[in-house]
Amino acid sequence: MTSSEIRQHYLDFFRSKQHLIVASAPLVAKNDPTLMFNNSGMAQFKDFFLGNGTPPANRVADTQKCLRVSGKHNDLEDVGFDTYHHTMFEMLGNWSFGDYFKKEAIEWAWELLTDVYKLPKDRLYVSVFQGDEKDNVPFDQEAWDLWKPIVGEDRIILGNKKDNFWEMGDTGPCGPCSEIHVDLRPQEEVDQKPGKELVNADHPQVVEIWNLVFMQFNRKADSSLEPLPARHVDTGMGFERLCMAIQGKKSNYDTDVFTGTIRVIEELSGQTYQGTMAKSDVAMRVIADHIRAVSFAIADGLVPSNVRAGYVIRRILRRAIRYGYSYLGFTEPFMTKLVPTLALQFAAVFPELNAQRDFVATVIREEEISFLRTLGQGLRRLDQIIGQLTDTGKDTIDGETVFELNDTFGFPADLTALIAREQRLKIDEEGFQNALAQQKARSRKDAASSAGDWVELADTDRVDFVGYDYVEGDANIVKYRKVQNKQGTQYHIVLDRTPFYAESGGQIGDTGHLILDLDKADSVLVKIIDTRKENDLIIHISDAKDIDEALNAAIAVKAVVSADRRDLIMNNHTATHLLHAALREVLGPHVAQKGSYVGPDALRFDFSHFAKMTDEELDQVEHIVNQKIRENIPLDEKRNVPIDQAKQMGATALFGEKYGDFVRVITFDPGYSVELCGGTHVSATGQIGLFKFISEGSVSTGVRRVEAITADKALALMREQQATLDELKELLKAPKDVVKAVQSLLEERNQLQKKIEALENEKLQQVKEQLLQHAEAINGYTVLVQRVDVPSADALKQLAYDLKAKVENLALVLGADINGKPQLAVMLADEIIKEKNLHAGNMVKELAKEIRGGGGGQPFFATAGGSDTSGLDRALAKGRELLS
Repeated sequence: MTSSEIRQHYLDFFRSKQHLIVASAPLVAKNDPTLMFNNSGMAQFKDFFLGNGTPPANRVADTQKCLRVSGKHNDLEDVGFDTYHHTMFEMLGNWSFGDYFKKEAIEWAWELLTDVYKLPKDRLYVSVFQGDEKDNVPFDQEAWDLWKPIVGEDRIILGNKKDNFWEMGDTGPCGPCSEIHVDLRPQEEVDQKPGKELVNADHPQVVEIWNLVFMQFNRKADSSLEPLPARHVDTGMGFERLCMAIQGKKSNYDTDVFTGTIRVIEELSGQTYQGTMAKSDVAMRVIADHIRAVSFAIADGLVPSNVRAGYVIRRILRRAIRYGYSYLGFTEPFMTKLVPTLALQFAAVFPELNAQRDFVATVIREEEISFLRTLGQGLRRLDQIIGQLTDTGKDTIDGETVFELNDTFGFPADLTALIAREQRLKIDEEGFQNALAQQKARSRKDAASSAGDWVELADTDRVDFVGYDYVEGDANIVKYRKVQNKQGTQYHIVLDRTPFYAESGGQIGDTGHLILDLDKADSVLVKIIDTRKENDLIIHISDAKDIDEALNAAIAVKAVVSADRRDLIMNNHTATHLLHAALREVLGPHVAQKGSYVGPDALRFDFSHFAKMTDEELDQVEHIVNQKIRENIPLDEKRNVPIDQAKQMGATALFGEKYGDFVRVITFDPGYSVELCGGTHVSATGQIGLFKFISEGSVSTGVRRVEAITADKALALMREQQATLDELKELLKAPKDVVKAVQSLLEERNQLQKKIEALENEKLQQVKEQLLQHAEAINGYTVLVQRVDVPSADALKQLAYDLKAKVENLALVLGADINGKPQLAVMLADEIIKEKNLHAGNMVKELAKEIRGGGGGQPFFATAGGSDTSGLDRALAKGRELLS
């Protein structure tokens, strides 16, 4: 079977078992503070396990894009060095939400592997959870009893908590699991040693392919376990490993999941992949793996950056570039050339990459150009460091320097160590780790936050959002928790019904207040400072003090949104839709939203485009948006539209967003703007009043950003600009033509500047002639050490160069007080540098100590500045002494 057939057989098998086949969620986790990336198939379904939402069906199956490069699950350092770990991988999964449990999960897994995929039964082993006294969880007798008649006792292995109790994070759904392992070794090796002894022993041909997780518990913040409201099944099978087993390969990289990409790498590098541990083969495996992670992350809306998820993607990309540079000889962008092959390979299952392959390739190319340039700079810096160590007889690059190379040049420590070894040097690994740990400690301190367990007050599996129709309404408190973070103590409150919009899709969360009805005579007002989503929960955030008692005693709640603020946000959100359509009209259909901010004060819109917008393009877009505002186009809002119908309507969907079977469609003129959107909007565009750009710039490679304001803010800006213009008119005494008056002033200024420069040059020539009279002949050289009167540091430099051009074998030290700041310049003839082993840069550093400053430069010329003019004479005296 090809990999495509293997994937399709899986989905078809579970479709036949009455499972709903759903699409993969994006790689980047949304609205889940515990995850940076979706690192497992179950991540998108976590709320269903917790009972916070209703699944689309009780039985679900899919193939999920996963990324494991951070946090508890991190496979990055293993990639390339073994045959079965990856950064991005596909997780085939089937789920039961309170429906079937262990019996069906086990029997269907065996049926699929042995009857459909025809894997040999005598090469399969299973493991079950042996129990854990600390967590008070018993041995999984039920799983043992189910597996025994299928595989026999000799093929069942007891696993500890590490191997057979699955948890996604420090808190959340968890439970015992039963793993299925396959032995892919040659028969002669199997005859010598049974595979049972190699399970979970990191043998490259005895690997886990499927994990059947039986979700029974929720791990609380205090590490204790509580039963989930209903028992669930969560299975995950590594697609790449499954392909290796079915296709009879010894490595995931020998399957057709990777061979197409590796062939392109071979063609580009001129080297042949042998599947060994040679550095070139490791490099090809790293590149073939990493290009998938980077490409799909960018296609899902993430761009490489220096923060959080964007930094992880940049690190993966740079790791691949470094391997290509060091071991395959790539000095020009090469990763970008792999994107078309990858896009076509996955077009049928993950079409988002093929739809954006030009954009993805360009982003990667620009990142490659940038890092290859930095890589060269880092190598030159490392050469300097190695040279200094060699001169001093030392053999170790200190940890702080290794960290500097990593932090400043993006140089991984292992690359620094490799180059050092070639020069018979080593690095201070412990010192580097300490510096890295200190940085991480600072980051953890900055992000420190702790949340208590939820206090449950009502039993409900859903939260109704009524904010499209109302800005206030009655509700009941479902649960709350206390959170400690940098802002202090906050309360997170969940209602069963709320008009508050939770931050998502770029629109910030609502503010307002809750009125807690304690009894007929008493009530408490709780201020809500923000509203956010956590998975599918709407969290109302309050900084009120000590309201536990009131929350527990509340009979009913009235939720009231700040309506004026909501109106301003709606203006900006609708304006964003009008802006998106106008950008596509002016710049082209390649424009796709890459991020946005919609608040009461302004709107920000990030979009794919590779050139700075011209003033004409900005004017054109602004004109179109204001034209649509004046047309007063009414809102056409359709809720619960089938996703396929929405696409037929031409609705614009955002890459990197996970849409359900039913969506909300926002239309302002079917021929102009039709978008899938969950935000709040004005009832007609005329309410926006006015739209005005305030900035345009670059966010990252291939992504531009525009910022704009609307309504009263835009009008206030225009009034301010008019007031400024009126003031200029009055100052210039030119009420009719301000531009012409300013041009005249600039011309006059330029003419005066030229006159000043001519006078300064004339004075400089006089100073030069006077200086020549003070030159001294010392041992065959001309020495000139003087304090001079010049107007600027540039004039001091020019004077030094003029003197060098006129005087042979010159050794020069000049000092000047320039607007109260001391300046020094040292100039040495080439002959002096060679014969006397002098260095202008070293000299000026020594002299600068007298003026409380610093400086440096080249061997023949260097300058320094300082803060103490009283030390100029001392510096010059020291200069004379050095030259004498």
